[in-house]
Amino acid sequence: MALINKWKNPSGPSERLRLERAERMVKGAVNAHGPFRGLDITVAAKGSYPNKTNVRGDSDVDIMVKLNDPFHTDGMAEWWFGQPAGYRGPWTKAKLREEVHAALTNHFGWVDADHNLAFYVPEVVGSRPSIDVVPCFKWVEYDFAAPGGEYVGSVVYGRNGKKVINWPELQLTNGRTKNTNTNLRYKFVVRVLKNVENDLAAEGVIKALPSYFSECLIYNVPDHVLLAGDFDDAVRASLQEVYRQITSFFGPQRMWEPNGMKKLFGEGQKWSEKDARELIEGAWHYLGYED
Repeated sequence: MALINKWKNPSGPSERLRLERAERMVKGAVNAHGPFRGLDITVAAKGSYPNKTNVRGDSDVDIMVKLNDPFHTDGMAEWWFGQPAGYRGPWTKAKLREEVHAALTNHFGWVDADHNLAFYVPEVVGSRPSIDVVPCFKWVEYDFAAPGGEYVGSVVYGRNGKKVINWPELQLTNGRTKNTNTNLRYKFVVRVLKNVENDLAAEGVIKALPSYFSECLIYNVPDHVLLAGDFDDAVRASLQEVYRQITSFFGPQRMWEPNGMKKLFGEGQKWSEKDARELIEGAWHYLGYED
């Protein structure tokens, strides 16, 4: 229980200041870059940092540089409303990546441009964490059931030619709602599982997994399970519930990412149902729940 109480809290003020400084520096790099002036661009942290599920040892920050015009979509909407089907302007996928690279290089010096999606800005010890900067376009999915008739996310085009659609704003909104509905227990339990995953991976018990995976798993725990009993009961019951879902016949197909737009398991994901089982089994034993 003492270990869980230690882990349930977010990283401390000094860690938060380092993360905030990293975000400010990327914004400064973009704002100072001539070709970006006058454009509708969003520069914002995404992932565990703005969602307040980051833990010590996972303190790097992911920042998107999102060009909102031209926006991208697909299907018939691409021809009716969107880009780039009828787009003839300068802001192609290659152009955006080139200019983000130039902005970062001018501001930070050397950055690693060899990754498929993100530019990697190395850590400065004692000053700021490493930064993954993702150049992306606004992505729109039209749906009459959505507020305002559309869902808004981002799309990044990899160097391998494939696109990845993310929904950081929906993840943030849904996570905050679930956290409020569970008296803050949702994010507490996420941080516990992330810390356990870090330790299990460091010990070689399981392979290292994206920290977002822990958030995804706990998001699928019903609110009433998270609210039952004391905090230790919530962690124990959450592990049991996730394991029940991933080992039932149709359970994995009913699990969603916190954005509510993407199935948790399937093509294109960086994890599998086997990874989930091994993580939950490892966490169960690591926390001493088999006794």
